[in-house]
Amino acid sequence: MPRMPVPAAGAAPVIVTRPAADAQHWVEQLRQEGFAAEALPLIAIAPASDGAALAQARQALGGYAACMFVSGNAVEYFFKSPLAGAEGLPPALRLMAPGPGTVAALLAAGVPAAQVDAPADSAGQFDSEALWAVVGQRDWRGRRVLVVRGESSDAAGAAVSSGRDWIARQWEAAGAQVDFVSVYQRRAPQFSERQLARARAASADGSVWLFSSSEALANLTRLPALAGVDWRKARAVATHPRIEEAVRAAGWGVVVASRPALKDIRDTLASIESFYP
Repeated sequence: MPRMPVPAAGAAPVIVTRPAADAQHWVEQLRQEGFAAEALPLIAIAPASDGAALAQARQALGGYAACMFVSGNAVEYFFKSPLAGAEGLPPALRLMAPGPGTVAALLAAGVPAAQVDAPADSAGQFDSEALWAVVGQRDWRGRRVLVVRGESSDAAGAAVSSGRDWIARQWEAAGAQVDFVSVYQRRAPQFSERQLARARAASADGSVWLFSSSEALANLTRLPALAGVDWRKARAVATHPRIEEAVRAAGWGVVVASRPALKDIRDTLASIESFYP
């Protein structure tokens, strides 16, 4: 497929909503592609509330057949301690990722590529379903699987674990025992008045919101300071069909789905500029 034209100067800004570190990386990449990208992180990331559980999980890796990481953040915080690098991983352990971003994080942590299972780069989606299509036909009877994930905070501020229950049910139905460990927390960020003003403006100024998480969308739309904002003139790119549905339900007038790879997002953003000026 030929490369889409680089957007002309004055193209609408792209609002990157990923956590701060990821958002800055995407902003830099999109700017290199000619987009006027800016970061507005809608999820804050912090270490998990229970560090002892993480230490126990790392020590018990030899008893698992597979360890699935739900995101790059899961990889980063699992291997964050200087004493917890990928050196010395059980050689028979399979390390699993739902998409290329998590694969890249595993490789950066020192995990041998030969131990990593993930959907092909050409997969239609990068999610638990795509990963299960790769590993689901293996014999999981009597095997143990560890899912490394994050936790969110409920309305009272208590930690609530979440992430990839669907694939856990598939493993359990196939005869495996599934354990979970939360290694990081996702929180709603504290917004400055400038950020709130930018969000209000981006509801109607032609900006394109880039959503890679339904939780990020919820953190935005639940803000009391943004109550009553009309999102019908807002535009968005969502990196999964379920996120697309959530953004539409939240009131965005233009929502287009895209695979989460940079090339696909670039082409989708260019198409929005062409068809929804």
